[in-house]
Amino acid sequence: MQITRQADYAVRAILHLARNGDQRTATSIIAEKQRIPPSFLAKIVSQLSIAGLLHTSRGARGGVVLARAAKDITLLEVIEAIDGPIHLNECVGEKGACTFDDDCPLRPVWCDAQEELVGKLKNTNFADMAHTGQVPV
Repeated sequence: MQITRQADYAVRAILHLARNGDQRTATSIIAEKQRIPPSFLAKIVSQLSIAGLLHTSRGARGGVVLARAAKDITLLEVIEAIDGPIHLNECVGEKGACTFDDDCPLRPVWCDAQEELVGKLKNTNFADMAHTGQVPV
């Protein structure tokens, strides 16, 4: 499993804003500092805004700012705002999607792995990453 480039850019944009605190930042600055193509960032910002993670404003004093405190925004929220729900395998997301269903010895492994991954992403917030510069273990 690999998150999309778009989700990776979204994570970097949110982390940039988390490091800036409550300061409104121009998307051109984020694009330059995070090496994100500006047109691609515009689409990402729109999706993050719709998801309630960013506030945007236009004009000379415009830009973007986090809609909530960085401690209240999780890595899982950002990734799912861009890529949708995380499913390691189709059987994890929808019971009955696999012809083997409950007789499959792999399903519990996929379910456990997904639970661990989602738990880690859900428990990782942007204030922690912005403050320490890395994801807490």
